[in-house]
Formats: sequence, C-alpha cells, structure tokens
Amino acid sequence: MGANGSKVTAQDKAILDMKLQRDKLHQYQKRITVLTTKETEIAKQMLAKGDKPRALLALRRKKYQETLLSKTDAQLEQLEQLVSSVEFAQIQKDIVFGLQQGTRVLQEIHREMGGIEHVEKLMGETADAIAYQKEVSEMLGGQISNADEDEVEDELAALEAEVAAASESGLVSAPVSVPAEADGHVRINLPEVPSGKLSARVDEEAEPEREARVALPA
Repeated sequence: MGANGSKVTAQDKAILDMKLQRDKLHQYQKRITVLTTKETEIAKQMLAKGDKPRALLALRRKKYQETLLSKTDAQLEQLEQLVSSVEFAQIQKDIVFGLQQGTRVLQEIHREMGGIEHVEKLMGETADAIAYQKEVSEMLGGQISNADEDEVEDELAALEAEVAAASESGLVSAPVSVPAEADGHVRINLPEVPSGKLSARVDEEAEPEREARVALPA
C-alpha cells in the first residue's frame, strides 16, 4: 500500500463488524415474523382444542424470540453510537466485547428459531414432538422475565376470548344442510317452469278481457 493509501483502523473494522451484525439481525427479524405469526395460529388451534398448556408454550416461545431480537437491536444501536464517538480508543475493548456478545446472541437466535417444522412440533403428539416441547419449556424457564410472563398470560387470555367468540359465532351461523339424493347429488328446489309457451298463455288469459271491452256500448 502506498504512503498516501488509507489504512484500515480498528475503528473502521468495528464499524464494519457492527453493520454486518445489524444486517444479519434485520434478516432474522423478517424471518421471525413468519414464525411468530405461525406460533400465534398454533396457540389459537390449541385453545380451540382445549389444550391450554401447548397454547401457552407457543406464546412463550414467541415472546422469547421477540424479546431476544429487541434486546439485540437495542444493544447494536448503542454500539453504533459508541463506535462513532471520538473516545473510541478509550472504549475499544468494551466495544469489541459488545460485538462479540452480539455475535453470540445472533448465533443463539439462529439456533433457537429453527424453522416452521420446529414451530409445528409445538402442537405435535409424537414422542419426538413431546420431547421437543419439554426441551423448549425447560429452556424458557430461565429466559423469560416475570414481566414478559405477565404479557404472555394477557395475550393468552385475549386469544381465549377471541377463540370463544369465534366458536359462539360459528354456532349461531351454522351452515344450512342441503338435502341430497340417494346418488349423492345435491337436490335444489326451484320453482316449476311453465310447460306451455308464455306468449300463448298470456293471450288466452287476456281474451275474456278483450271480449268484455267489445261488448261495452260506445
């Protein structure tokens, strides 16, 4: 590199590392939206079946993922401000440590998120699915704060009310059964169609009226 060439400093490297982490985090945020939506739907399905424990597990997993992403995003935003500060040299070790932590958290997010197949295991009844549910429940035990648990309980109660309302609505607006013939075809009762020509029948009905008009005196 020439004498006038720019030199990559530790600060430049830290800025690049931070930007890469934020890009990765934003990718995970897009992916996790699909998963959390699925987890909410699974919670509703479990409540409709009366399986409250599995519904709660799905919502707790969802809350954990959302909280993890939110905390990591806030941490990276703070690091971004520190990296750009003039005191970088004095706080370089703290920033590097923070970036290392961010990397570990991103790896944890990637590992914990899995995919749709992992989410669907939350409502499975096979031995493998039950073992996975137990593993997730134990992992979440020490990861979710009391405040987050309260929010999960509130969301569960709201979903219970929503499912109950949907169930009642379904009972009120039950589908009308349509009788079927022996051959399985649906029988639909329609008005009878006149067998004769419409114009001929109209003429026949109008004939007495014309005769009456002719018989009247001028």
